[in-house]
Amino acid sequence: MKFHLESKQSNSLSGNNKTNDLCRENISSVFEVQGVNLEECKAPGEPGPDVNDLIEVSSHRLHLSKTEKDNTFSICCWLQDTSGPPTGLQGDLKLILRQIELQLEGCGLGWEHVLYIHLYISDMDQFTQANETYVRFITQDKCPFGVPSRSTIELPLIQAGLGRAYVEVLVANDLSKRVLHVQSISCWAPSCIGPYSQASLHKEILHMAGQLGLDPPTMTLCDGGSTAELESALQNSEAIAKCFNCSISTSAILFVVYCSKNIPLDERPKIHDNLDTFAKQLKLSHLDKGTKAEVLDPIFLYILVPDLPKRALVEIKPILYVPETMETPEETSCQLSSIVAPTSFGFQPADWHDSCIQKCVIPGKICAVVLSITSVVAMKICSDSMNADWSNNNHQNFLTESQMKRISRFCIFLLNKTIIENDFSWKDTMSLRLYFPPNLHVPLETLSNLFADGFKELDQMNGGTKVGGKPIFNLVPVLGAGISAACTNDIITCELFARKS
Repeated sequence: MKFHLESKQSNSLSGNNKTNDLCRENISSVFEVQGVNLEECKAPGEPGPDVNDLIEVSSHRLHLSKTEKDNTFSICCWLQDTSGPPTGLQGDLKLILRQIELQLEGCGLGWEHVLYIHLYISDMDQFTQANETYVRFITQDKCPFGVPSRSTIELPLIQAGLGRAYVEVLVANDLSKRVLHVQSISCWAPSCIGPYSQASLHKEILHMAGQLGLDPPTMTLCDGGSTAELESALQNSEAIAKCFNCSISTSAILFVVYCSKNIPLDERPKIHDNLDTFAKQLKLSHLDKGTKAEVLDPIFLYILVPDLPKRALVEIKPILYVPETMETPEETSCQLSSIVAPTSFGFQPADWHDSCIQKCVIPGKICAVVLSITSVVAMKICSDSMNADWSNNNHQNFLTESQMKRISRFCIFLLNKTIIENDFSWKDTMSLRLYFPPNLHVPLETLSNLFADGFKELDQMNGGTKVGGKPIFNLVPVLGAGISAACTNDIITCELFARKS
């Protein structure tokens, strides 16, 4: 119930004058907490929309997807853009969050069970308004174990025929999560610039909020362009990882790197090289301190987006493996199962299939997969109906629906083969995102139906992928995606994350 201030060493402040000014206070004073008005601490409340309004909107615009894993699953909700009167970003977000709230209640859960939230908006200029609506639903009062971690990204939602907001939540059916919420000005990690936690640890998986290249004491973006921001974002990620006794250099499963379209073209090739160099240097420093050698070989996914919070050029979203024993797993390679995935949709195994897949597998625990369908791959899949211009990334020749159908079946076939060969099943899936660019020129509804029908066919052939009334995948419109910041021209990119119960 009491606190006082202690002076920090000058070297810990990096000589920053702004931060030094914060410490020029009377440090001999002792302050006593006189009491807290709980009502003042609560976020301003606002009732949800009328139930009848929700039903009306649901029948015309609301769309949902949900994975079927029983103890950790994702729910995604978005609005189909229609010719009706626009409700604005706040109106769209309000309807979406309320619908997700109803879905949680239907499972006997609430916002306190949410581990992570992907908040996608159509205009970063309305970031403040989005937060105002967000805190009417997700509050510390509703989440006594900590508010969910979050990443906020601007996406081309309207161009893809969606509304102005798009939300995905990762949900656990228990309250065993541990969160890190940095709220004060500090020198070691950025404070949260919104109503979210910096990281949430649940069942040995650390879900880290999107990290920008911010200088923690001043909360301003560092100078030096995208590569400098990237290094700062990685340093911030490492500081957060240390709080959970791990490191991004040894424990990372997956790095999702959001790249703003404002990054100059000549800087983009440097991003992956700098990330790789930073990770290697960090690993060497751990080795010098007697830390066990590298144990995980992470996978990388680069997403090109219109804009990021604070007009940042780069945002990093790491997912880490933190074993409960705090011992690093000795096994890094994938041990193939004796089970052979049945041939699906007429595809036969081929050597070039491996070039499409990145995977990080912790046997018996975690399987992360990124599948990239480039123009070259699409040419091989649809060799009988595509001309040579596709191999040169000439997208003037648009994909036909029949070609996209074959590509969707190939994605499902190869994902199915990968998870089965590594002793996982579709019931282990926590999330499945399908990233596609607006210039694909295949309507969102058509694309959704192609994949939904593909999964139904797979279930009829093999069983185990029943989707009920909702698809198990999220279609996420992006400017581009790929395995390199310099080449984000994938036709479609699949990001799958599975965990054994």
